[in-house]
Amino acid sequence: MSVAAEPRSLHDLGFPAVEEALESDGVSRFHAKALWRAVHRASLADLADAPFLPPLRKWLDLNVGEGKPYFLDVPELADEIPSADGLTRKFLLRLRDGQTIETVLMGYDNRHTVCVSTQAGCAMGCVFCATGQMGFARHLRPGEIIAQVHHARRALAASHPGRRLRNLVMMGMGEPLHNSDAVLASLDTISDVRGIGIGPSKIAISTVGVVPGILRLAETNSPYRLAVSLHGSTEEERSALVPASKRWSLAELIAACRRYGELTGKRIFFEWTLIEGKNDNPDTARRLAALLHGIDAHVNLIPLNPTAGYEGSSSRAGDEFQRVLLAAGIPCTFRQRRGIDVAAGCGMLKASRLQRSR
Repeated sequence: MSVAAEPRSLHDLGFPAVEEALESDGVSRFHAKALWRAVHRASLADLADAPFLPPLRKWLDLNVGEGKPYFLDVPELADEIPSADGLTRKFLLRLRDGQTIETVLMGYDNRHTVCVSTQAGCAMGCVFCATGQMGFARHLRPGEIIAQVHHARRALAASHPGRRLRNLVMMGMGEPLHNSDAVLASLDTISDVRGIGIGPSKIAISTVGVVPGILRLAETNSPYRLAVSLHGSTEEERSALVPASKRWSLAELIAACRRYGELTGKRIFFEWTLIEGKNDNPDTARRLAALLHGIDAHVNLIPLNPTAGYEGSSSRAGDEFQRVLLAAGIPCTFRQRRGIDVAAGCGMLKASRLQRSR
């Protein structure tokens, strides 16, 4: 007796796989484009009323839905909090197995960016990060990553008709390069001009320093932007904040970043979360400048959204830190804060709900 195959998400399939799925059931590949446009350009959450030609409509009726070979990844909205300024909306999304993840939609002067999660929880354990404090549950599938972008697009269309989602940052829950196969597969779909069509130059992959993943991006000349969360200018300083530094040392990480620059010619964005009394003094800034010497680097300074036991630096300390870097010739800007009133820091909404439920 044969065992029935596990159902698959249509969102997990790249365009060639959609063509093959149709053709294997006797439906012309011609119909793949219409299905792709409905799923990925229109971001439809339900295909029941879409105006497909009869062969495709019949295939969908037989194959897509609960108890059928395929389904759509449409996570349930478990919670939503808008910021007071109306520019940021944080979504807590519940997946099919009950895991919850966070997605943030941010507006900047008619420019809209979505921040997506790549894992449920995180195994990196950064001590100042709400996600790191909750531990790792599992990797997300490509479809579960893509579904967050569709959710943000539908939310944006409902609140601001006609506006486009132009930027994507993989800086939500999880470590993208710990789940690099699913992340890169999802980005193939997200950047496909037949669907969502967010350009590779508008997509950033953030990593806490997974050296093999950085080298993979370098060797494949990945078209996406790389952001490296550094947070410490010495081995001791960084390992106290970022446990992953004990596996991939600061020296190994900087060597990988230099290799990335050599092979791709691209600038690296270094994320530096300013934590009061930990990494926000001028001596640390001078060490950071020396560390990045010779790398095409831009430092993004990020005031910490407070988490248990850690506070963000004062504006005075942050300004002095920036002055030291600029004087050393390192381009350096403060990232615009979005959603401080809606717990927009990674993992903060999920953590607050877990705390309330307990």
